[in-house]
Amino acid sequence: MTYAVVHEDDDIIVIDKAAGMLSLPDRFDDSLPNVRTMLTEKMGHAFIVHRLDKYTSGIMVVGKTAESHRNLSEQFGSHSVQKLYHAIVGGIIDKPEFPIDIPMAPDPKRKGLMKPTARGKEAHTVVKVLQKFRVATLLECRLITGRQHQIRVHCAAIGHPLLVDADYGKSTQFLLSSIKRRYNLAKNSEEKPIIERQTLHARTLSFIHPGTLQKVSYEAPYPKDFTATLQVLSKYSAPYTSVFDAEFFD
Repeated sequence: MTYAVVHEDDDIIVIDKAAGMLSLPDRFDDSLPNVRTMLTEKMGHAFIVHRLDKYTSGIMVVGKTAESHRNLSEQFGSHSVQKLYHAIVGGIIDKPEFPIDIPMAPDPKRKGLMKPTARGKEAHTVVKVLQKFRVATLLECRLITGRQHQIRVHCAAIGHPLLVDADYGKSTQFLLSSIKRRYNLAKNSEEKPIIERQTLHARTLSFIHPGTLQKVSYEAPYPKDFTATLQVLSKYSAPYTSVFDAEFFD
């Protein structure tokens, strides 16, 4: 599956993009699956308003007319669109909610990637802890600005890169054997990763509908690999329960 339609009307189409699919055609290979080409073939016109990284899954809105594209672009440009992402990062974050204000700029040593730097453009993310595990934390990240790779760079900058992120972290995949004690693999078999792409999902998008002028909100459910990762973490890496917890004495 490359995408699922969440909502469609005369002005917009909202999709749930699968991880591995480009938002725009690749500069060197336009045959690779991408949102704009597929929707153009479906509708005749597709005006991309914003992008998701290739390996980020989740919600996207696309304009069906030049007018709706212009309206939505203005909303994104003025930061009035609410963009909520869910990210699984490595390590435990204790602070329940906090802002990250770290400027970013292209990394001259790594083409196509970004880096935190005081000389970069301002970048603002508000982070909220949703669930903690012994080796990871599920975060809700609200983008105030929309810089390239912003969440990935910001999480890495505070010492908690995505659980899987080949560019800004150290891991290219998440394996059950990394957290399950006495993990046994069948003879002559190879362990399959629970997830092998960046652990980031565009969860919710809220904006003013360009046709009705009413506020709308759309949500994309977790894909299978993201859900499986959370299930494995809950089962084998749940936080330790202290004997001094209030429930212990109930």
